[in-house]
Amino acid sequence: MKKKNTNGKELDFEAKLWQAADKMRNNMDAAEYKHIVLGLIFLKYISDAFKEMFEKLSATKGADPEDSDEYRAENVFYVPKKARWDHLQKNAKQPTIGKLIDDAMEEIEKDNATLKGVLPKNYSRPALDKQRLGELIDLIGTIGLGDKENRSKDILGRVYEYFLGQFADAEGKKGGQFYTARCIVKLLVEMLEPYKGRVFDPCCGSGGMFVQGEKFVEIHGGRIGDIAVYGQESNQTTWRLCKMNLAIRGIDANIAWNNEGSFLNDAHKDLKADFVIANPPFNDSDWKGEMLREDIRWKYGTPPTGNANFAWVQHFIYHLSPTGTAGFVLANGSMSSNTSGEGEIRKNIIEADIMDCMVSLPSQLFYNTMIPVCLWFIARDKKNNRFRDRRGETLFIDARNMGSMMDRRHRELTEEDIAKIAGTYHLWRSKGGKYKDIAGFCKAAKMDEIRKHGHILTPGRYVGTEEVEEDAEVFEDKMRRLAAELSGQFIKSGKLEDEIKNNLKKLGYEVK
Repeated sequence: MKKKNTNGKELDFEAKLWQAADKMRNNMDAAEYKHIVLGLIFLKYISDAFKEMFEKLSATKGADPEDSDEYRAENVFYVPKKARWDHLQKNAKQPTIGKLIDDAMEEIEKDNATLKGVLPKNYSRPALDKQRLGELIDLIGTIGLGDKENRSKDILGRVYEYFLGQFADAEGKKGGQFYTARCIVKLLVEMLEPYKGRVFDPCCGSGGMFVQGEKFVEIHGGRIGDIAVYGQESNQTTWRLCKMNLAIRGIDANIAWNNEGSFLNDAHKDLKADFVIANPPFNDSDWKGEMLREDIRWKYGTPPTGNANFAWVQHFIYHLSPTGTAGFVLANGSMSSNTSGEGEIRKNIIEADIMDCMVSLPSQLFYNTMIPVCLWFIARDKKNNRFRDRRGETLFIDARNMGSMMDRRHRELTEEDIAKIAGTYHLWRSKGGKYKDIAGFCKAAKMDEIRKHGHILTPGRYVGTEEVEEDAEVFEDKMRRLAAELSGQFIKSGKLEDEIKNNLKKLGYEVK
């Protein structure tokens, strides 16, 4: 059931749930509140899944509903008695509820090794209003998350992603550390098509790239086990979010955490991935580049210490297998910057003929920044026999005019937009594809043309402008109508009408 909000837009249950939960935040900072809410949502999910399995085992002759191995065999988390949602909800109004939740998290980690050190355990701190905490438990208790029916609808995924997005919005700039807008993730995944192989994100945030990747495989009939997931995250609280986000979907992933991050302490040094998919921090000036001047990854040039963009690009390329492809988000400046040697690095990447596709995106897609962004697609082997031989050619797509405004600040790419962009890329690279350049939207450019543009990759330089059919007669009709509308808006004083007519006459259009 949907309900209209004050702007006349429809609210789904995720939005209504968020509004209710956000009211309970009171004066608490969004960054702190995030872990309280998402931790409880996680707890409710695994408890729902456990309860359903518990009832099934209880009705099965010879089965022990308290045997944790029975649950592991079905990829369900075993939930100890004191951690079950029913127990917590019964005690939601007690002043000790914070301690009970902390104990529950501890118990779950003890019984499930993959969650060790992951779950939030600070619900008992005095600063957290226990009455509001009890209300939050009652609220989350009203939604089914982990039973079979709701798992098939991915209710948890919808709530979790919606809340992550809302927290990113509430936190402002810092929120972008853990959340990439769903439509951007979906576009990257649809273009890359990671059906099978090793998928890597070295700045994985809350794991959105992996979640969408798994959905993609399911929708297209592949087997989830065909994908091996690797990631790295330097922010420990964000790493915890990622581990929970993947755990609740049953995705087995090798997600590393260390304080130093991917540049200083590459946790997957020997990994050569079939797909790299990422949204690195934009224009990061504090990446400790001065400590890595002679690094083996800088094959195309040493990146400037004041901006990590081309360090990320080369890190991605370094981790690609000989036939691997990468798709990632970067700030628009990466397409044209010539400062601090960036232009030379970009030129070397282009001349190595691994630049496959460049997409410029519309503004306002991110919750946390107004910086305009683009998508880079790198292919280590453009003669790869899975697709046609694309050597010496790069596809440019200008999608700046696409997307729909969801509110005054946020835009989203629609399903049709995503299908059009991804479909264009697939037609261009596939054998026997019926690709055609479309003025104002897409252009397959040869290497010589890119050289003429000084190795700048801005799609607008290549695609040209959209053809607009409008002859003089049509235009004249429009001018007549405009004059009539203008004169009709005012009191028809001869002076005003004369002024309008005189101005139009100067433009060569005489209105009788």
